[in-house]
Amino acid sequence: MQAQSQTRYSDEELAEFKAIIDAKLAEARKQLQFYLDQMTEQTNSEDGKLRGLDDGTGTMANEELHRLASRQQQLIQHLENALLRIQNKVYGICRVTGELISAERLRIVPHTTLSIHAKQNR
Repeated sequence: MQAQSQTRYSDEELAEFKAIIDAKLAEARKQLQFYLDQMTEQTNSEDGKLRGLDDGTGTMANEELHRLASRQQQLIQHLENALLRIQNKVYGICRVTGELISAERLRIVPHTTLSIHAKQNR
């Protein structure tokens, strides 16, 4: 008798993934707040304003902080979307192949929507 292939993760497995995502989300929000605080500090710092006028380092640092903050915001959005997929019980299903993404991949990149096979064939 052949085992039927699994079409979705069980509620217990989804709970495990939710815990992983919640932890990553908390860390991402903490990191985003750090970047935002750094931008505010740099903006309000007289030393930063004067040094930036002289050599452009203030502008470069500010652009880098904006880039990092934007990247964190994207990660947060991806993680929040993953939580919605868990809530809707469609988490872990590859959007290209329709098959389950391996649990190992989801533990490493919990917001992914592509299986390794689909990602390699893009």
